[in-house]
Amino acid sequence: MYLLKSISIFILAGFCEIGGGYLIWLWLKEDKPLWFGLLGGLILAMYGVVATLQTQDFARVYATYGGIFIIMSMFWAMKFDGFSPDKFDIIGGLVALLGVFIIYYVPRS
Repeated sequence: MYLLKSISIFILAGFCEIGGGYLIWLWLKEDKPLWFGLLGGLILAMYGVVATLQTQDFARVYATYGGIFIIMSMFWAMKFDGFSPDKFDIIGGLVALLGVFIIYYVPRS
């Protein structure tokens, strides 16, 4: 149950950061209305709150989130920007994900 809850929090944090950042990106780079930027800023702020729901310390939470962010960013870009990852994107993402799972989920004595 701990693993499922923790991963769910990381995914929610990812949607907040990537979604909020994407709205700001659209506002500034693609001439969307100001409210895109304002909503994006609010959603980005929610990311900071969501991350505190994790039970580990700051360093492990943010390091682990970084690896999950890499994977989520690629999926987001595939869905919304037509990004097509090559084999090195996929390998790099999987290496990052493996690394952060070791950092966060390997039991310590």
